[in-house]
Amino acid sequence: MNSNPNNRIKRVVVVGGGSAGWMAAAALATYLGKQASVRLIESEEIGIVGVGEASVPHIRMFNAQMLGIDEAEFVKRTQGTVKLGIQFQGWSRIGDSYIHGFGVIGRSLGPLPFHQFWLKLYQSGRAAPIGEYSPQTVMAPQGKFARGDGNAAAGSPLADIAYAYHFDASLYARFLRELSEQRGVRRTEGKIAGVNLRAGDGHVESVTMESGEVIEGELFIDCSGFRGLLIEQALKTGYEDWTHWLPCDSALAVPCERVDPLTPYTRATARAAGWQWRIPLQHRTGNGYVYSSRYIGDDEAASTLLANLDGKPLADPRQLRFTPGMRKKFWNKNVVALGLASGFLEPLESTSIYLVQSGISRLLALFPGADFNPLLAERFNRESAFEYERVRDFLILHYHATERNDTPFWDYCRTMSIPDSLREAMELFRSDGRYFRNGEDFFALPSWVQVMLGQRITPRGYHPIVDDMPEDKLAGYVEDMRATLAHAVASMPTHDEWINRYWKAPAR
Repeated sequence: MNSNPNNRIKRVVVVGGGSAGWMAAAALATYLGKQASVRLIESEEIGIVGVGEASVPHIRMFNAQMLGIDEAEFVKRTQGTVKLGIQFQGWSRIGDSYIHGFGVIGRSLGPLPFHQFWLKLYQSGRAAPIGEYSPQTVMAPQGKFARGDGNAAAGSPLADIAYAYHFDASLYARFLRELSEQRGVRRTEGKIAGVNLRAGDGHVESVTMESGEVIEGELFIDCSGFRGLLIEQALKTGYEDWTHWLPCDSALAVPCERVDPLTPYTRATARAAGWQWRIPLQHRTGNGYVYSSRYIGDDEAASTLLANLDGKPLADPRQLRFTPGMRKKFWNKNVVALGLASGFLEPLESTSIYLVQSGISRLLALFPGADFNPLLAERFNRESAFEYERVRDFLILHYHATERNDTPFWDYCRTMSIPDSLREAMELFRSDGRYFRNGEDFFALPSWVQVMLGQRITPRGYHPIVDDMPEDKLAGYVEDMRATLAHAVASMPTHDEWINRYWKAPAR
């Protein structure tokens, strides 16, 4: 940040509430509250999308380290449960099931990741499926949970068990609003009637409320959802459409009654024209059908969703329309877009909240002075686009790596063209199980390995270094890893026991 006090931004305006708006407001107030005012504008009448109820482990760092939120209080206040990963049902073939778990697979040996040693043994019938070598994928189907064991041996996969949460996004926004207002954020209720651009450079100078009040700012954070009130409607930034790779453009969301036991994982079940999510919370279960309107009608999608709930629906299905893709600029002039205003990637891998968090961290690192050095925005846009594109490729992998041709939707996904970056990754893995992470790619090697194997991309070989270890010694090493995990997980409490003991929400 520019150290010249005369070049400091003194007024930040966040347009839109929900998780994105209040996450941004809370972080900005926490780190800039002594030198800049933070004001958030939202309308109760407009409401929020509020279906992003599953997360990735990075939210723990955002809550605890960035905002100083107590974990137990957060889980209780948001009716939360634990998430160890995502169970995918029916994606490569009808009847298939695998779990993409957080964290590591086995323990690396020398320069190679564990899965390379596993591959040699698995191909000769001397190893169990890959899911038996990762804590999360052993714990999840057994409904077990415990945090990492600080007394575990160095390098042990049990030393730090990665996990995230399922939570009610509306309750999270409410929780963050309280925290933000305690830290000085001023909330304004109402709708914006107009956006006023500054003559000369076209920066947003102010917004005019329906009440007539004019709210000025130097930096505006657009969290207005799909509308992109500032980034698109006012600044005409443009949008990169990825529908040809991610054909789902609609979703129906509906809550149903809680079903016991509370599973510590999200479920994503492939359907005829998309997929259905299931997210267990303490007070209810979140459900939705993400689908392509080109291949199924809304009424049929609603019937499919309602016919596949675990409990009684608590509301009518709510419709969402979207265009997968991203803004051509995430930071344009003096507007930074976060959340749905910045782009949309379907919640298949629960990246929505993470992308907000990542954008906030990037903004704080590149926070501008009042002169808005264009190099900062260029860097922000370059890093943001890279992140979106890599998440995009990972999502496309789930659809394209399928053997299904039973419906027109799956036949399209199986045969569609894909980005060169993804094709190269798939071909290299299919050859001998290698995957190379691209820079700060969000999804690390264990994620790509689990999903490619789960989608039946079977390597023909393995890394040549593996053959340097005697096979019996290798088999003992791999079996010891499996047995150690199985024994440790067997003694863990169930997820329900953990919630009831430490994180049970007060009666509603």
